Amino acid sequence: MGPDVNTLVECTLPEKILLAAFHLEELGQTPFSAEALIVRAWQQHPRTFGLKGYEEQYPDSNKVLSGVMGEKGLPKRGWLEKVGQKLYSITREGRQVVRRLTVEDLPVAAPAPPPRLTREQDLLLQAQLASAAWQKQRQGKQSEWTFSEACRFWNVGDRTGPAVDARLTELLTALTAVERVLGKGAVTLGNSRTISGPEVGQLCDVHHQLEQRFGRHLNLLRTRADRS
Repeated sequence: MGPDVNTLVECTLPEKILLAAFHLEELGQTPFSAEALIVRAWQQHPRTFGLKGYEEQYPDSNKVLSGVMGEKGLPKRGWLEKVGQKLYSITREGRQVVRRLTVEDLPVAAPAPPPRLTREQDLLLQAQLASAAWQKQRQGKQSEWTFSEACRFWNVGDRTGPAVDARLTELLTALTAVERVLGKGAVTLGNSRTISGPEVGQLCDVHHQLEQRFGRHLNLLRTRADRS
């Protein structure tokens, strides 16, 4: 359960939008749509994001979208990452901002139990850590990445068309979920390899770097089905 938004009245407008995004992810909406973010931000701060004269009844989408798009928007700040058509997720930097905004408002809690992963999450991390793309990143050899290594990292297989983006989003969602489970803690995988939350964040970074490096190659896969 997130912090009481009523205790966060001093937040700036971008910070309020970021907290609305955080609460969407707490509800399991990862990634979340621009429309969901508009409604959530308005529900939490109707006087800030409500339509003028009808603040308690209707949201003003422009007030939220202006905080997402443009040179001063949350993606440009590094707080949100666009992962699809009108789909976003919170970045590692964004989650750090959330922690800074909310840490003083959270009650003191009992020590949390050790994090536990599902079998699917455990196997996913084992495969990612054994991938050539990850090994080269650890060795500082990102310049030697190949597209075939990227595809194995993503486990794209023979997917083409919309299935490519679906797989990329699925992987990022899975890694983000694991990072949230681990937090700053660590867990030992089935192969006795220990991995920490920050390391999972680095896997997310590799995912984004590979997308940027091989954007042209991915576009060819996206359009291949249309030409067949």
